[in-house]
Amino acid sequence: MKLSLSEISTVTASFAQDVAAYAAAGFDGIGIWEFKLPEDDAANVGLLRDVGLAVSNCVPAVPTILPLLLPGMEGPPDVGERIASLCASMRRLAAYEPESVLVITGPAGQLDQGDARRVVLDGLREVAAAARESGVRLGLEPIHPAQNDTVSFVHSVADAVALLDEAGLDDVGVMVDTYNLWHEDPAAIAAAAERVTGLHVADEPTDPGIEGRVLPGEGGAHAAAVLGALRDAGWSGSLDVEIFSTPDRFWGLPVDEAARRAHVAVSALMT
Repeated sequence: MKLSLSEISTVTASFAQDVAAYAAAGFDGIGIWEFKLPEDDAANVGLLRDVGLAVSNCVPAVPTILPLLLPGMEGPPDVGERIASLCASMRRLAAYEPESVLVITGPAGQLDQGDARRVVLDGLREVAAAARESGVRLGLEPIHPAQNDTVSFVHSVADAVALLDEAGLDDVGVMVDTYNLWHEDPAAIAAAAERVTGLHVADEPTDPGIEGRVLPGEGGAHAAAVLGALRDAGWSGSLDVEIFSTPDRFWGLPVDEAARRAHVAVSALMT
């Protein structure tokens, strides 16, 4: 399996700094967050090729169909605008030849559950068509139930598959995140291995006073259990470390040190 680091893990560094640090740390790939990309995609792709980094999972500039209810991450309130942005991201990110591009439902917000579901189903069909035409694999990401009111009403692999089946999108898969699926039985995740488009790895802190995520292996054995179950099921995609943190913890590290620590942690997960 290839090892990757998602750019949100080094949120204050530039794309160029990420590329240099991730390659120097020994990573095979990078998980691109579109908001970090400079405008010149040809130059960006050339930079990746120069250092030998592949692209694992991409997060669009507007990642959800319904508006996020997270301070500073809300994005445009109009759903049509959000869907248009997601479709444009599929076309743009195709140039990077990623393993997958993810999409998230967003929270229901002021809509009732039935209306929210209908809006998301229609949006998923549009975004999936753009992904298909662009030649990228799309993955719907389930989010932890604690973020039902802020990020997504899809909380498990089964929820995601059911929504995609309802939309008639058997070519769209599921983006798995060990932190967001901390509550999910690894066997249930592995049962859908053929639908898994990517794997974000991070742990839930054992100390309730720690905000955000910790590196895989620092918060228990769940990430390793999910990885083991997927490997046993024949899944062989990239392990993409994705850390949301705070400035006084992982996000405060210099990019080179953060990349080195992440590489050591995810390498240990493989043993």
